[in-house]
Amino acid sequence: MNKHLLDLTLVLADGADACDDCVARLLASLDGRDGVLAAHVKNEKTDHPELCVHYDPERIRLDALERLVLAAGAELRGRYDHVTVPLVGLEHARHARLVEGVFQRAPGVLHASVAFGTQRIYVELDQSVTSREALRAIAERAGVSIPSGALEREPTRRAAPPPETAHGEHAHGEHDHGEHAHGEHGEHGEHGEHDHAHGGPLGAHAELVASLACGVVAAIGFVLERAGLATWITTSVYVLAYLFGAFFTLQEVAVALRARRFEIDFLMLLAAIGAAALDAWAEGALLLFLFTLGHALEGFAMRRARSAITGLAELVPKTATRLVGDDVEEEIPLSALRVEDRIRVKPNARIPADGVVVAGTSEVNQAPVTGESVSVDKRPTTDPGSASEAFAALDEAHRVFAGTINGASPLTIRVARAAKDSTMARVVEMVSRAATQKSRTQHLTERFERVFVPVILVVVVLLLFAWLVVDEPFSASLYRAMAVLVAASPCALAIATPSAVLSGVARAARRGVLIKGGVHLEMLGRLDAIAFDKTGTLTEGRPRLVDVVTAEGVSEQALLTLALALERRSDHPLARAVVEGASARLAEAPRLPAIDEVVDVTGFGLRARSEGRAVFVGKPAMADGPLPDALDATVRELREAGRTVVVVGEGGRLLGALGLADTPRAEARRVLDALLRLGLRETVMLTGDHQKVADAIARELGVARAIGDLLPEDKVRAIEGLARDHGLVAMVGDGVNDAPALANASLGVAMGAGGSDVALEAADVALMASDLEALPFVIELGRASRRVIAENLWVSLGMVALLVPATIAGLAGIGLAVVLHEGSTLVVVLNALRLLAFEPRRGDASNVSAALTG
Repeated sequence: MNKHLLDLTLVLADGADACDDCVARLLASLDGRDGVLAAHVKNEKTDHPELCVHYDPERIRLDALERLVLAAGAELRGRYDHVTVPLVGLEHARHARLVEGVFQRAPGVLHASVAFGTQRIYVELDQSVTSREALRAIAERAGVSIPSGALEREPTRRAAPPPETAHGEHAHGEHDHGEHAHGEHGEHGEHGEHDHAHGGPLGAHAELVASLACGVVAAIGFVLERAGLATWITTSVYVLAYLFGAFFTLQEVAVALRARRFEIDFLMLLAAIGAAALDAWAEGALLLFLFTLGHALEGFAMRRARSAITGLAELVPKTATRLVGDDVEEEIPLSALRVEDRIRVKPNARIPADGVVVAGTSEVNQAPVTGESVSVDKRPTTDPGSASEAFAALDEAHRVFAGTINGASPLTIRVARAAKDSTMARVVEMVSRAATQKSRTQHLTERFERVFVPVILVVVVLLLFAWLVVDEPFSASLYRAMAVLVAASPCALAIATPSAVLSGVARAARRGVLIKGGVHLEMLGRLDAIAFDKTGTLTEGRPRLVDVVTAEGVSEQALLTLALALERRSDHPLARAVVEGASARLAEAPRLPAIDEVVDVTGFGLRARSEGRAVFVGKPAMADGPLPDALDATVRELREAGRTVVVVGEGGRLLGALGLADTPRAEARRVLDALLRLGLRETVMLTGDHQKVADAIARELGVARAIGDLLPEDKVRAIEGLARDHGLVAMVGDGVNDAPALANASLGVAMGAGGSDVALEAADVALMASDLEALPFVIELGRASRRVIAENLWVSLGMVALLVPATIAGLAGIGLAVVLHEGSTLVVVLNALRLLAFEPRRGDASNVSAALTG
């Protein structure tokens, strides 16, 4: 028996290689073929899955086996199509779920999954039954639209692994990040078109405006009714309120019915109609107002998170300067860039692709990808061979990443990865994948609605025929049925969570914390562990002079004076740190020596002349010869402690060494202690810096564990490991490199003022003033909010449980049902408003205020 490996992306292209069903079909089609003993997929969770075929070489030749496998793949590609397109008109996550249901029930659609976060739908089609163009009509029935041109076929290319949906199936969201992530095809309707799909000029705020209009008009009707105006006048006002309140609800109910789902929207609409039939117009209008207000607020919170993908994509240039021959340059779109192309990156420009440096030396700011606080020296490799094959194995000094920023010198780079496979593209993919994942709260709500709404509808229908069993007129049965419908309308339930969320979010905002939704507020109260980025989160995010070590016979003032005179000539971050630190340490403004003939040795430091003597400042490698034993030992100690070391020399003699480090925030230790007092199981620091630097900072701050040398995908794996070991994990970070970890953690917390826009958008919570001390506060606020939400749910569901049997038994009529419902609503709202005055508990072990001050 022999084995043969084939690239699955070649056997099943056009997205089929990322489809579990198509892979299963391929394996099934090979089963039983003459000479084929077994087949399975290797490395299926990587970017390069392989099909491993076990075969009998005496029964089938290798070339015949390859033709057999490729023919089977071609047959599958010919029948099954995989389409990923943007949708225009998605209003909120529940709407996305309904659209998904309409597509899944369409003939020929084998699977459909909508990612509200990216405004896209993935559809798997059986082309023997339907076609791509038929999707446009399905979308219209679902109340959305597909932009023109989006259904056109594109060149075959590798599709990234799809995200996981709530049900464990692959969502197959958009991951073709070579073109789509950079705006050539994938951004249809992401902005203007979408905003106006369901609201005309009001755009995304249309539902909120309609809800508020419903509330205002209903209040006017109530006042007019109490003033004793004619019934036809007040009824007309209430009808207008109904029109405002039911406009969007009717659209969603229509979509839900096409998807054959009875959502809570349907029950609320029937309850409002029932109230009107019983002349309880005010109560019906109030139901519509509160329900549509909750929908509008949900949509607003979700739209804020969507822009994370756009923000990430904008970090990579849209074009690249490709070299043709040795000197000819041409500007090309990023999508036209190919592996092994040579590109030139100008000084201070963003690098467009992952690649290998083949000419030029410069310093590159890798913070967007790795989070490193200090620029990294880059120099050409002697013989890269194949850049794509050598990329992973080469030293960091020879590799560059898309989205990072070149320093003061031009670089020539050989492209190692296509745009869709770059490190930054994978960052986009991971944020997109996390955006499709649904919370446990969403699952519970959906399951409750699927049971509660049909049960109530069945009960109401049965009660309409009670007159056939009980000796009463039909009008009495109708009245009872409508009373039950109103009693079962979850008015208090509809606002039990939103009211608590709004109060909790408002209280957090007064403390300088932005919380993007109720799920995240609740999650804050359930955390088991917290992971922190280092640079800019636990530390200041910029190097400072922390150690000054002089050689024997040299004064500290002489060392710092020469270092200050030299480093003033450089704009390097380390030079600025030396200038600031030396100026602060020198008691008086010193007389600086004259400096001339300055030479910037890229990646090492500065050489110059001062009063006829050669002087330098920079890396220890700039010294003429080995360092003196004492100074060499000091340099090693500084490096062990995580310092970046700079030495200063004059006239062939070393004056001493300077240790620079990214210093911890003043409040970081207090915050970490406070979190431990709150009972969190573990605190972890994740960083792209070297492990020694990470360990040194962790020891200083008291972090339980530090993990260094991490790229963005490594941070995601670290978060996943923490979740397996401890449960719910929060990630706190500030940079673009943190965005995938922020999005994949149970809860993402971004540092606001100093953080990147992408981190803010990818996160669920933002500390707007970059105030770490707000973190323990919002965790306790989250715990208090969970308690209030639970209390509200008990009150609202308890009222339904009380009123439904009472109205069925005739013990309560429509009037009492409305009064008790409004009473429970008032209780729920007042209970939620307590969160506006929330303060951490005092006098117990979790007293955060005491922890922060003591």
